[in-house]
Amino acid sequence: MSIEIRRRDAGTGGELPLELSAALRRIYAARGVDAASLQLGLANMIPVSRLGGIEDAVARLLKAQQNREKVLILGDFDADGATATAVMMQCLQAFGYKDVSYMVPDRFKFGYGLSAGITEEAAKLQPDVIITVDNGISSIDGVARANELGIDVVVTDHHLPGEQLPAAVAIVNPNAPSNEFPSKYLAGVGVAFYVMAALGKALAGVGVISAETAKTAAVSCLDLVALGTVADLVPLDHNNRVLVSQGLARIRSGLSRPGIFALFDSANRNAKAAVASDIGFGIAPRLNAAGRLDDMSLGIDCLLAPDAASAREMAVRLDELNKERRGLQDQMQEDAVQLLDKLDAKLGTGAHWGYCLFDEQWHQGIVGLVATKIRDRVKRPSIAFAPADIGSSELKGSGRSVKGVHLRDVLAEVNAQHPHMIDRFGGHAMAAGLTLQSDRLKPFMQAFDAAVELHHEQITDVDTLWSDGELAAAELNLPLAETLRNAGPWGQAFPEPLFDNRFRVVDKRVVGARHLKLTLEPKGGGAEIDAIAFNRDELPRRQSGGSDGLYRMAYRLDVNEFRGRRKLQLVVEHIQSD
Repeated sequence: MSIEIRRRDAGTGGELPLELSAALRRIYAARGVDAASLQLGLANMIPVSRLGGIEDAVARLLKAQQNREKVLILGDFDADGATATAVMMQCLQAFGYKDVSYMVPDRFKFGYGLSAGITEEAAKLQPDVIITVDNGISSIDGVARANELGIDVVVTDHHLPGEQLPAAVAIVNPNAPSNEFPSKYLAGVGVAFYVMAALGKALAGVGVISAETAKTAAVSCLDLVALGTVADLVPLDHNNRVLVSQGLARIRSGLSRPGIFALFDSANRNAKAAVASDIGFGIAPRLNAAGRLDDMSLGIDCLLAPDAASAREMAVRLDELNKERRGLQDQMQEDAVQLLDKLDAKLGTGAHWGYCLFDEQWHQGIVGLVATKIRDRVKRPSIAFAPADIGSSELKGSGRSVKGVHLRDVLAEVNAQHPHMIDRFGGHAMAAGLTLQSDRLKPFMQAFDAAVELHHEQITDVDTLWSDGELAAAELNLPLAETLRNAGPWGQAFPEPLFDNRFRVVDKRVVGARHLKLTLEPKGGGAEIDAIAFNRDELPRRQSGGSDGLYRMAYRLDVNEFRGRRKLQLVVEHIQSD
């Protein structure tokens, strides 16, 4: 692992407010931020009218309201899908829709999105309109079947489309062909929010609801938008930072819903001091666990809970599911490491450009997490497979990629070269899923490895930590840590500040069985500082010539809150003995 220093983007930084600290100006400049990018009020959000397809969607939903039609929301099994479903449910009910319901398909039984099979199930509820959230752009057969049954479909999605689009009455997707929406990184919940905001404005325009009702309903969903956006790891461009910032503000001010506060409590997180990472690492796993273990309705119901007592009850159950998920995940990751060790011993480390692993005992709901573990170890695009069901010949795979390799495009290339190898596939640049028959696994492994190799020169930065440089001893203080905490929201493609300095280790001890608690002194002297390095229990060995007793550490500034006291703490991401 090497530590490289971020460089200031040309043409940025000069317009930043002079009252910002030198450290924060340097951090913003390295991320291409100018003064306009710091404006994160709702007025700075890209107008809803600029999202293509939104007029068609609103027109169909207006008709549904006028005719008192039955509306069914088709959700998805992750945190983005859960929050998007909750946004739609809450807003439509606030707008006066009398017959609104939702369903989340059993993806193990029906597959992903609005498949033909789930359309048949949905038809039993006799909806007039189905609205997909965080899915639907690839649901060619499902939309076609809905049309045959006389059910209109409104697709709201953000995933990349294939060559063919579904024959829906409306498609709202910033990544759809010819959609000129400036931000291509809206999460599924962001798209749902835009559609509901536009619908509320239209309903107010025809006198069905008041303008205040329309605004209140949309704004009250911003906590959900923040949660889903951070959890789905979409890049935090300026528009997404507006949405996340506004949602975090509601959570911190105590205006959020009971379910959000219950989930923070179950994750031992302080909602009023929340930052984006608290959502990503605290709340999202509990919602995702429900989806991965096929109980996503519990997560959605928790988000929609009307009171604290019912929200807490569901949050406790979600926490139990998360513990169950972690147990399965740990075992599967251990199995994956053993398989990798055998593979490396047989073929040599780095023998593959793309890795595929399969175990018949693995659970299909956890393979994405296993793929992440493999990817992090081998620094290459990786896919983990599990049986679709007991005794089934179908395999479900979930993949994770590295910077420089667009995973969905790689799968598309494999599909083009071998048309009958993959049954279904879809996803993003960094994550994708697929199904195939078990007898095609070995040839797929070879085809995937070959397809990734074509892009190997684009694989960059896999062993690089990007630092914002050194901090002076006087800058290692609580006020700067609090300033940085509030200077985000930090997240995907807008990384939280990481610094590197050389320190002398004054004291060290292991806490929580596997975390290294440190007391550090900056090179050249200064006040001693508390630090913690998670998931390591020892310092690295000394390199030859490293007799000065100093370690180079890459770290984040953090605020440690304990018994009402707030102290500076460094969270150490990497330690070198040079």
